[in-house]
Amino acid sequence: MARNRKRHRKESEGMNESWLLPYSDMLTLLLALFIVLFAMSSLDAIKFRDLARSLNSVFSSGSGIMEFPSPNEPIVALSDNRTTEDEKAGHDERSETESVAELKDLIELQTEIDAYIEEKKLTKSLETKLSGEGLKITILDDALFESGSAEVKEGAHRLGVEISNFLVSDPPRHVTISGHTDNVPIHNAQYSSNWHLSVMRSINFMEVLLENKGLDPAYLSAKGFGEYQPIASNDNPKERAKNRRVEVLVAPNYELHMEE
Repeated sequence: MARNRKRHRKESEGMNESWLLPYSDMLTLLLALFIVLFAMSSLDAIKFRDLARSLNSVFSSGSGIMEFPSPNEPIVALSDNRTTEDEKAGHDERSETESVAELKDLIELQTEIDAYIEEKKLTKSLETKLSGEGLKITILDDALFESGSAEVKEGAHRLGVEISNFLVSDPPRHVTISGHTDNVPIHNAQYSSNWHLSVMRSINFMEVLLENKGLDPAYLSAKGFGEYQPIASNDNPKERAKNRRVEVLVAPNYELHMEE
């Protein structure tokens, strides 16, 4: 009987110690899991990858809990995000370079048109302005049309042809022709309103520009604003004359970054 109790005590002691090994393994795995979770929350993909490799070498002999089943796991995603940021930075840099080059080209174009205006003594009828929208050429209506008419005057036809030469570019730029009037009402057999008159003036002047075969019609458009976008008051004839105009807007091919 004593021998049996002694053998039972030894077996019990052996069983009591046997649970320590799996318990310690479980604690080790839990520790590894928490380390992995902490590492995954870090934005440093390189350190995370190094940590994974180190833990693999400790806890496995070639394949273990830290191996990645696919290259498209979070680490790769983080790397892709960095690549996207680098690409965006490169794109912004290219855009800035293109903007500077485009601005330089439009300044040169404005200089050429201003020289033409001075040479032809057209300073009272034409002017240019460069803004973030592009280069705007303003032509007072009396240089192009008779009062109340949308037909381009015979003497102004040559002016339209010469302006068209300045608009030819490679690559082509979008050009918008806008008609404007004063606030004096008009209603006759041809035009029912100032809006109608302004639209027809922009269309007719655009057709003169398109006689230049170097211009692509797909890049030209016409608008009419009537009396609703004045640049001066309509209180007297001199101010109303400023509002009767045609504007030719040469849009940039790239966004312009400039101070207004």
